[in-house]
Amino acid sequence: MTPPEAPRSDAGIMPLAVSSCAGGGLAVLRRRADFLAAARARRHGTGSMMVQGRDRRDGDATIRVGFTCSKKVGNAVTRNRAKRRLRAVAREVLPGLAQPGWDYVLIGRAGETAVQPYDALRRDLAQALGKLRGQG
Repeated sequence: MTPPEAPRSDAGIMPLAVSSCAGGGLAVLRRRADFLAAARARRHGTGSMMVQGRDRRDGDATIRVGFTCSKKVGNAVTRNRAKRRLRAVAREVLPGLAQPGWDYVLIGRAGETAVQPYDALRRDLAQALGKLRGQG
């Protein structure tokens, strides 16, 4: 059995695979230096995640986001589940509440991120963004 193909456009061209966070003004952090810069900036912890944020001050209005879960979160299955949930919450919450031109890193918490109700994750991210915005 072969895997299904992506749908073709009217021109017969297959679309490129893109990150699930791409589009809508969101980009994904990929470089270690970007994660380290966010780690030195503002942070706010909630019950289900830690959120780090920094103003890039580069004139680009794109909101960039990164995701990470350490081995403390659990085995590979649990870490991947936690990151999938963080990506889903970020896609939903960041476009409306994040500040343009900022980098955000969402860090999963052991025993919490993978099992929290989805509404609690959404509420925690919205609260963390509000706190980061209010800090001087």
